[in-house]
Amino acid sequence: MDGRSQRVVVNGSMSKWMLVTSVAPQGSILGPVFFNIFISNIDSEIECTLSKFAFDTKLSGTDDMPEGWDVQRDLDKLEKWAYVKLVRFNKAKYKVLHLAWDAEKDLGVLVDEKLDIIHQCVLTAQKANRILGCVKRSVASRLREVILPLYSSLMRPHMESCIQLWSPQKRKDMDLLDWVQRRVTKMIRGMEHLYYKERLRKVGLFSLEKRRLQGHVIAAFQYLKGAYRKDGNNLFSKACCDRTRSNGFKLRESRFRLDIRKNFFTMRMVKHQHRLPREVVEVPFLKTFKVRLDGALSNLV
Repeated sequence: MDGRSQRVVVNGSMSKWMLVTSVAPQGSILGPVFFNIFISNIDSEIECTLSKFAFDTKLSGTDDMPEGWDVQRDLDKLEKWAYVKLVRFNKAKYKVLHLAWDAEKDLGVLVDEKLDIIHQCVLTAQKANRILGCVKRSVASRLREVILPLYSSLMRPHMESCIQLWSPQKRKDMDLLDWVQRRVTKMIRGMEHLYYKERLRKVGLFSLEKRRLQGHVIAAFQYLKGAYRKDGNNLFSKACCDRTRSNGFKLRESRFRLDIRKNFFTMRMVKHQHRLPREVVEVPFLKTFKVRLDGALSNLV
């Protein structure tokens, strides 16, 4: 960097101005791009699976030895990489994740040994309800133009983060999340005495169930169209189909021994993909696909 300087203010006392020669400016448009370039080679010599999510890094693999020599060897490589890059991993956030034990948090999502997401649904609903409580206490206006942006920016992101992984399948879990949106729409002036579906229609919102389906279908479309070439080919496989009554774009249904797999994102999307009309699945571009998908959603839920 060139021509940048900064100083620190603590309790009203200011430090001297210091030149900043290297950093990704926080809050800038190019900041995330610079950060991605900076860490692009972090997994160049890693043998285990390395997952990157925002500022989190997860190293995963299987090992027959209790000592976990393969994982430890890659941890040492990551430490060397950080030393060369003049950065440090936050060791206070280090955590070993054992998926065979009780509920554990993996990149913000709680999962247990049976991959049950009820813990995640409860935690998410609690977070969203706490934020809603703060909004009700601190915001006097009940106008639609005020409440809806607050809901979209503060509450709904919690209920949709990594939703392809932990999408609720049981009705009680769906209702637990849906209750947040019910409370929000009832806060809006003039909507207090309307039924929930009528409130959604007047404010132009989808139900959370329909919105989840919309996000799932769009994510699957991006994989199928090659947006994520590294992983997309392993998630879905196309099936040959010449049936005139189908949409002509079938996915192969995998067979599995455990019922738990039927709730996986790749398994759930097969039936939804088959129910889409031909004029939706044959669209080559994402923008057009989203427009046509909105028109077809009413027949999918």
